[in-house]
Amino acid sequence: MNEKETIQAGAVPSFYDRPNVQKEILPIGSGIPLGIERVSNPLLGIAGAYGGWGESYDNDALPAFLASRLGEPLSENERMNLAELGFHHRMHLPELTEEQHLAVEVEVGARLLQQAIAANGWAPEEVEGLLIGTSAPVSADYLSRIAQRAGLRPDVLKVSVHKACDGSMGALHLALNPNLGETGQVNVAEELAGKKVLVGGIEGLSRFTSHARDKNALQLFGNGMGVFGVIPGQTMKLLAGKTHENYDEEGLLQVRMYYPHSKQMAPGKSLLETFCESANHIRVAGMMHEPQDGLPIVMAGLMGMVKLFVRTGVEVVTDVYREYRRVLERLGQTAHDIDVVIAHHANYKINLLKAKQLLKEGIQFPMPWLLPDFGNVSAASCAIAFLRQLPHIKPGEHVLFDGFGAGTYYDVMAVSMG
Repeated sequence: MNEKETIQAGAVPSFYDRPNVQKEILPIGSGIPLGIERVSNPLLGIAGAYGGWGESYDNDALPAFLASRLGEPLSENERMNLAELGFHHRMHLPELTEEQHLAVEVEVGARLLQQAIAANGWAPEEVEGLLIGTSAPVSADYLSRIAQRAGLRPDVLKVSVHKACDGSMGALHLALNPNLGETGQVNVAEELAGKKVLVGGIEGLSRFTSHARDKNALQLFGNGMGVFGVIPGQTMKLLAGKTHENYDEEGLLQVRMYYPHSKQMAPGKSLLETFCESANHIRVAGMMHEPQDGLPIVMAGLMGMVKLFVRTGVEVVTDVYREYRRVLERLGQTAHDIDVVIAHHANYKINLLKAKQLLKEGIQFPMPWLLPDFGNVSAASCAIAFLRQLPHIKPGEHVLFDGFGAGTYYDVMAVSMG
């Protein structure tokens, strides 16, 4: 049975049942399950860790949990065919206080960093950069909290990236592409070239959606996190990349900004605001089309997501691929091509449709679906998907990262590995 058939058949175990997952119960509230799996590829010199926290609900158990959260059951026509969308499990938390949510997410974030550092064979004090995408941080100083708890040096360069589901790829792009540097600001890629850097995404989406009324969002999203170690320019080299903004005027995916942002948008200016929180902490915050009623998230439905992401996403990927081919021509490596694509797991149908539209442009990629045991975990998805694929990547192979998220933001990169 191939991967597509497995997804559709529903033969997917919980993440916690994977043989290499380290499981424990955090003594917060009634006890919070936590699972982390390490992954490494010594030939590439890249390793990391990923996982999730909270109870794992499969598609059969999820409606009862959501009924308790909503105070009413989902009607039959409100229940999504989640297996068809590539999702079989997602992780959720019980009701917690704000203090408990903070304690949980600082603990899981710090433990994730510690496991990723250990997987790479590094010492905490060797890490010189920490770039994390997160859609709705539990606190404005979240990155500083988990860095300190994990034992990183106080002067490590920290970059918090809030670009919804594109956050981790926006972070990776900043680490690899010196052309993204802005006058008068730290050029992150130049600063971190040749240094040991942690990149990824951490998303406490069960907390974020706990007060949502959008029944599609409640079924799709869950907790997840993934971080990997790279040495920019050595273990991962940028060949071509593009970042793109396209404001969601229609509000097809409305997301509340729980992070510092002026919430102002000047004509012709970037949707991103960059703040220097301190001498060694940079925050990149993206403008969102926020819900008018104060809710955390409102979705226009699955067809709205297709409209929002597919057409522009295909254009950005096509632009990067064509630039990638021009780079290979200059390098005299035209026989090479993209070996695998790591795309944001918005849902399986969106990625299949993007692949179909790219084929019309003469572009065909292997696009494996890798996260059926998580829900949509926003900025964490590309990091987790990359770590799932990591053991199979060979030195010299080329990977295309395809990040996209609400706002709307896109970061697409072709890289050479190892």
